[in-house]
Amino acid sequence: MLRSFSVFALTLAIPLPAKAAPPNVVLLVGDDQCWTDYGFMGHEHIKTPHLDKLARESLLFKRGYVPSSLCRASLATMITGLYPHQHKITSNDPPLPKGLTAAQANKDDSYLKLRADMVALFEASPDLPKLLGKEGYVSLQVGKWWEGNACRCGGFTEGMTHGDPLKGGRHGDEGLKIGRQGLQPVFDFLDKAKKDQKPFFVWYAPMMPHTPHNPPERLFNKYKEKTKSEFVAKYWAMCEWFDETVGDLLGKLEKSGQVENTLVIYLHDNGWIQDEMSANFAPRSKRSQYDGGLRTPVLIKWPGHTKPGTSDHLASSIDLAPTILRAAGAEPTKDMPGIDLLDPQRVATRHTLYGEVFEHNAVDITKPSANLRHRWIVDGHWKLIVPHEPNVKGEGAELYDLSKDANEKEDLAAKRPEKVKELTKKLNIWWKPE
Repeated sequence: MLRSFSVFALTLAIPLPAKAAPPNVVLLVGDDQCWTDYGFMGHEHIKTPHLDKLARESLLFKRGYVPSSLCRASLATMITGLYPHQHKITSNDPPLPKGLTAAQANKDDSYLKLRADMVALFEASPDLPKLLGKEGYVSLQVGKWWEGNACRCGGFTEGMTHGDPLKGGRHGDEGLKIGRQGLQPVFDFLDKAKKDQKPFFVWYAPMMPHTPHNPPERLFNKYKEKTKSEFVAKYWAMCEWFDETVGDLLGKLEKSGQVENTLVIYLHDNGWIQDEMSANFAPRSKRSQYDGGLRTPVLIKWPGHTKPGTSDHLASSIDLAPTILRAAGAEPTKDMPGIDLLDPQRVATRHTLYGEVFEHNAVDITKPSANLRHRWIVDGHWKLIVPHEPNVKGEGAELYDLSKDANEKEDLAAKRPEKVKELTKKLNIWWKPE
């Protein structure tokens, strides 16, 4: 017997007509922004008019998540549709050689070999540009990109990132100019795709609002009177600056007549809570096991195929690849655990998400459990966090009721041991590390 699902969910997606042309795909990825820090998510001060407009035109999942709160692992999941322990990109960097700084390590042959080995691990997984290429798509990478040369290693037909560590390649190099220095490479690509009548995939992942928080003076001046913290004002201004670049890209689609058959998806790679006393992030945000680092809104707009609305169902970045592939008329690989977010029945009957948080520098690049700090599960409105005891000492499991405690302030693990046991069992069925 089929499980019941909400009638409302059915209204948010329209079946794909037979023999429809494959959609263009634009994936917009914010970098280091808290799930609350948008106008459409109710922030009191931050103005994001272009993303607000996109939200009004989209299927909005307010309860979206990324499985890991560190950018490289998170981005690799978006592009492969796999959890970090599957694609093995769990950390930003290899183990740092003893006695060397990060800058020194980037000139060390053994360290550079490990960095190349990490890219090779990524290349072993199918990814969206390669899979879409088989369907006749052209593709463009701009912005953050960790996995070597965007075209050679990532399968994009065009890209800004060369990935050579000897020339400053690490997490985007030339691609990191996008947004902060305009969007001309994106505009040129869109014009070419239109001329060639090719379906396209755009990976737009600018390092924004990521540090350095150096917004235009006009935006900083707008926010500095709204807070006592210069650091908070700069971060808020960066959020609006990023929003302006999204507006520029979406405006180009409108002007070029490419918007009607374009699937646009937005989310961010991990959260960020601005420290009021420094340029750094505050605890319980980036790199943490809490929603401040893991939660993100997910927006999906595809004219004629999605109806504007807000869903209270769970969504994850592991769902991006299956959603995009099915829209393009292709099938996800058998290893992809996510669902098609445009399938209302699957969305309505999914009640559980999983994730994992790892070290910034790997201990062992081939063994995910060696780098693991925490696993987590959201089941309905319950969230359980379980530390990996071999690597994290002195911590116990934490349990939160997100329906009453969205900021995870009251740990209920001691009061609800039966719920901890139940969710731990589910977590171990999903992935039980060595």
